[in-house]
Amino acid sequence: MQDASNPTARGTRPAVARDDDGAPEFGDPASVHVIVGSTRARVVLSGEIDADIGAELGEAVAHAEKSGLPVEIDAHHVTFMDSSGVAFLARLASRSPEKVRVLRAPPTVRFLLEVTRIGDLLEIVDDDPGFDE
Repeated sequence: MQDASNPTARGTRPAVARDDDGAPEFGDPASVHVIVGSTRARVVLSGEIDADIGAELGEAVAHAEKSGLPVEIDAHHVTFMDSSGVAFLARLASRSPEKVRVLRAPPTVRFLLEVTRIGDLLEIVDDDPGFDE
């Protein structure tokens, strides 16, 4: 059994950072949602996309693939992304029959896609064309 009070226990986060006033600083909570419409599947990412939500990212890939529709990623509200997020995008791009679109990616995400060259496998779109349900 893992000890939740042990900061090195698997699945727990390290001690909470504190600001100048001693108040806890928390990162943006992450969320992953899949919306399947009539013509495409949209994966909406927000907050910190990192290893802590690896299972949710895997489920999102499976759900999007199961739809059989073109996939787009709404990354507008992503505040942080590590290699887990990049791997998620690479997995989708390599397994999708059509080019995966990434909508409204913030500069930090664009930078990661550029330096890892994963962006070459994706269609990066500045606008959100809307979603038909």
